[in-house]
Amino acid sequence: MKIIRSKDFTGSRAWEALDIANMNGITTRLHWTDQPYRWHVNDGEEVFVVLDGRVHMHYRDGGMEQVAELAVGDIFYAGVGTEHVAHPQGPARILVIESEGSV
Repeated sequence: MKIIRSKDFTGSRAWEALDIANMNGITTRLHWTDQPYRWHVNDGEEVFVVLDGRVHMHYRDGGMEQVAELAVGDIFYAGVGTEHVAHPQGPARILVIESEGSV
């Protein structure tokens, strides 16, 4: 059993992660960041949940770049092939659920 207080987790570098669980090859990780990630496409599906802070999620839909502002409690689902990049607006804590070893 684990109890994780997400507000207490702070990384020493952007996108540092705390591994929470690995369930049959699906990982759940808590990330802390204050810097953008990079444009990428995951190997599988991804669920991205903002636990603290705000994030501008950039993604490409039909070749056009879109931006969605995500606040605490908002969830971004990236299906297979969804190109995206997260831009936190200050420090943020994010729960990411994805295939093990995904980008």
